[in-house]
Amino acid sequence: MSRVDRYKHIHDKSKPIEEKNGFNPRKEKNHTEVPRDSYNQEQEPLNEQNQNVEPTNSTEKAKGFTKKEKKPKKPKIKRRFSWPKRIVLFFVLLIVLAVGFFFKGKSYAENDNSLPKEAIETFNGVKSANGANNILILGSDTRGEDAGRADTIMVLQLDGPSKKPKLISFMRDTFVDIPGYDDNKINAAYALGGADLVRQTLAENFNIQTKYYAKVDFQSFEKIIDSMFPSGVKIDAEKDLNLDGVDIAKGSQKMDGHTLLQYSRFRKDEEGDFGRVRRQQQVMTAVMGQLKNPLALLRTPESLGRLVGYMSTDVPTTFMLQNGPSLMLKGGSGIERLTIPVEGSWSNLDIDYAGSVLQIDLDTNKSAVQSFLGQ
Repeated sequence: MSRVDRYKHIHDKSKPIEEKNGFNPRKEKNHTEVPRDSYNQEQEPLNEQNQNVEPTNSTEKAKGFTKKEKKPKKPKIKRRFSWPKRIVLFFVLLIVLAVGFFFKGKSYAENDNSLPKEAIETFNGVKSANGANNILILGSDTRGEDAGRADTIMVLQLDGPSKKPKLISFMRDTFVDIPGYDDNKINAAYALGGADLVRQTLAENFNIQTKYYAKVDFQSFEKIIDSMFPSGVKIDAEKDLNLDGVDIAKGSQKMDGHTLLQYSRFRKDEEGDFGRVRRQQQVMTAVMGQLKNPLALLRTPESLGRLVGYMSTDVPTTFMLQNGPSLMLKGGSGIERLTIPVEGSWSNLDIDYAGSVLQIDLDTNKSAVQSFLGQ
């Protein structure tokens, strides 16, 4: 048998096997056509069960992974408070706290029975023609031969043309015309008619109009300083001096309220009242300068409240709260100062009923005051 005859029926033998096994590569490859009706019937249940499943790409299946569904982006939630709002809220809280501490200090002073209460006086204040709010500051000591007289007379100008705080000190022995009375020392005006007569005296002699007044007793001054600066006020003492048993050495040092008061009151030397007024201004400048200290600023609202509670004043609380921070910031860089009488405009004179006084050139000093406040 030839080789051809041997293998000519090989395909016939394989056909039954292929049909039996149901395997036909060509048919599998050509995808035998299925009737549309039967296809739909078979697929509909599947589609109903998986209607939310997206069909996948055959190429992706071949690579072994399916396309991930995109997660919906979460909507951006706006912050409740932006940074500008937070900053504004921070400052509002600071103001609220400052006001709270102010009234706390004021209440403490008003209920302090260790010092006599200061009654509020009638004061017919007038605003300055240039729009400034001038405050008459009076310091007094209820003890000694000058009891009832103003030991310190100053005018503090706020909101003036220069927008800087300015301070004028009047030496208490300055001989002036007191409305309704004979000429006398300027500090006698307070003993004769209170704060309002001092206001009238300044207006008549120097053409200064004051809107408010503030009178501080020396004992109250000590408590206010100790409250505001527990570790003392740094100041450079001009000289060695002693007053009421307090020894002060020349040089830089820290003074508590009592020591600082004695330093500012001392006048028993060759300079007399001139030296004392200069030291009072030095003390004011030192206190204002030290207010720039952050710790002092934290204590300032309560100390300011105590100041108001201890002293006699008609300055409105709203005015203090509005102008207090500005005064502290501007005053910390220095207060412009003037002393009356100005240099070369006075002479010593003895008056029978008034004692030793300073006779001044009134026109020269009035001009100096107006020029100082008007700049």
